[in-house]
Amino acid sequence: MLSVLFLVAVAAAFLAPRLLRRGPSRDALNGTLLITGVSPRPDAAGEQFVTISGVIDGPTLNEYSVYLRMAVDVDQWPTVGELRPVVYSERNPENWAFAPPVPPPDPLPPAN
Repeated sequence: MLSVLFLVAVAAAFLAPRLLRRGPSRDALNGTLLITGVSPRPDAAGEQFVTISGVIDGPTLNEYSVYLRMAVDVDQWPTVGELRPVVYSERNPENWAFAPPVPPPDPLPPAN
């Protein structure tokens, strides 16, 4: 009985990262998403679920149709026709996410 439990724990430890992976991985490529459909913006505040459809263009894709449901802050709600930077998996373009925002460059120190 103890050996069966041990085998199940080992299998779970091996399979969990593969099953719980979210978003693109190390093989992620940069692209752009043209949003062609979006669910209505709710009246609630904070993060809410949105359903987005669109086409991704990137180094290995040309107008690849995608569809995803994700949590988005209502103040950043996507709109139809918007072009947004994304990262996507080279092996599976269905696995995509909005690209993280690029931080502004550090200001130059004042000259002495």
